[in-house]
Amino acid sequence: MKYLIAGLGNYGEEYASTRHNIGFMVLDALAGASNISFQDRRYGFVAEYRYRARTCVLLKPSTYVNLSGRAVNYWLQKEKIMPENLFVIVDDLALPFGTIRIRSKGGDGGHNGLQNINQVLGRQDYPRLRFGIGGEFRRGGQVDYVLGELSREEKLILPGRIDKVIEAIQSFVTLGIGRTMNLYNNK
Repeated sequence: MKYLIAGLGNYGEEYASTRHNIGFMVLDALAGASNISFQDRRYGFVAEYRYRARTCVLLKPSTYVNLSGRAVNYWLQKEKIMPENLFVIVDDLALPFGTIRIRSKGGDGGHNGLQNINQVLGRQDYPRLRFGIGGEFRRGGQVDYVLGELSREEKLILPGRIDKVIEAIQSFVTLGIGRTMNLYNNK
């Protein structure tokens, strides 16, 4: 079985530790713990991760969050991966920091990266994990907030929550989306 695990974020050092780069942070942590490294490839940085006889193509799109659909579609096609074996990791303003919500399908919820993936793929029925980044910003300050650095408190919480997301990825590829939702939603 082959899977595409796409962690959304923005390429570039200036974005490395911003809230919008949670997807990149998760995949970087997974790669680091697994002693694998990313290669600069077409539309993104790619690594191959093996877990319990499953092959996972880890993708950090280099197209920026709002144009992630091009990279996701390219790697689905190139690797001949079915959309039900796609798992997208995104940040979510509507959830408190560190909250994990996993769905088997759904709309974009106002997330431009998911909106672009839905548009390019022409479908919404693929699994995704939303990682809460909170919504502690003043009116009109959304862009500055999502592209802002994590707070000291968030940096303390983040490693443990990233570990949970990695567990959820491993669960998804071994147990499927239904059991993974039961195990990791509301935890």
